[in-house]
Amino acid sequence: MGNLDQEQLQFITEIKEKVRAAQYEALKAVNVRLINLYWDLGKAISEKQTTGWGKAIVPTIARELQKEFPSMGGFSEGNLWLMAQFYIEYQSDENLVPLVREISWSKHVIILKRCKTSQERMFYTLATKKFGWTKNVLIHQVENKTYEKYLLNQTNFDQVLPEKIAKQAWLAVKDEYTFDFLNLTEEHTESELELALIKNIRAFLLEMGTDFTFIGNQYRLFVHDKEYRIDLLLFHRKLQSLIAVDLKVGEFEPEHKGKMEFYLSILNDTVKLPHENPAIGIIICKSKDRTIVEYSLQTSTLPIGVATYSTTNILPAEYRDLLPSAEVISQKVIHFFMENDNE
Repeated sequence: MGNLDQEQLQFITEIKEKVRAAQYEALKAVNVRLINLYWDLGKAISEKQTTGWGKAIVPTIARELQKEFPSMGGFSEGNLWLMAQFYIEYQSDENLVPLVREISWSKHVIILKRCKTSQERMFYTLATKKFGWTKNVLIHQVENKTYEKYLLNQTNFDQVLPEKIAKQAWLAVKDEYTFDFLNLTEEHTESELELALIKNIRAFLLEMGTDFTFIGNQYRLFVHDKEYRIDLLLFHRKLQSLIAVDLKVGEFEPEHKGKMEFYLSILNDTVKLPHENPAIGIIICKSKDRTIVEYSLQTSTLPIGVATYSTTNILPAEYRDLLPSAEVISQKVIHFFMENDNE
């Protein structure tokens, strides 16, 4: 920028941020108006259907709107039916009605088509808003069953972390990670798993979740003259915490927790910066007994989550049976997203 001094550069940066903020607010305003229109159209179409009008009226409406507003788009017959479905399925749901204007129509359509329960739709709508998921990221999250994997995660965060951090950490650990992007045989070693994840680091971080950054693999820790290594060391920008990942190709064993506690203690004493929050551990195993995990985490004073991984995106059948009641899910999702909405 020529010979501008630091103060002038800072001023220009602030001006750019103001423009970006104005653009974002303008886009939000346009989205609200569009959603309001689609909601009203859906309501009008659904109400006419209940009064005895046949389905044939919808293609007629589509043709007339496309002819009258050729540059506007969005008035196909299929989209009009989606507007009606959107209104019918959301209008009496107290959890979903307040969220109607929070995300774009294209993302609403993904959730409407792929998610069937009120709680699942609420989760993906709030997560999309909070984390700024693009359309493709949202599709990836739905296909990988992120909703179920977060609701069932096994951690001790509520017991060992301050309340504010514990709430934020809830979406830092899934119950199962899908590594279907790895070209691994069913029988593989921990080093093979680690190297495959490093080679596919972008896909790995996407699967881990929002705000994760990669620090290194086989991260070295020293205690006196002895060297210890953490399989993967990440950093979570939102939590401001180091994340130690220990990979296991077998079943979770209670002693894995002790090893992770050892790593976390060293990280907190020798690596963590003064402004950062305590380090968090994630033990990722091929399988686990949920009861053994619960007993193991009860005695830990350091924040640890235990998850499994698979190399396919097929969710285990028992997951659906393990989900809590609809009321509990609603409370948990609302508690997390609403309480942390302005953080």
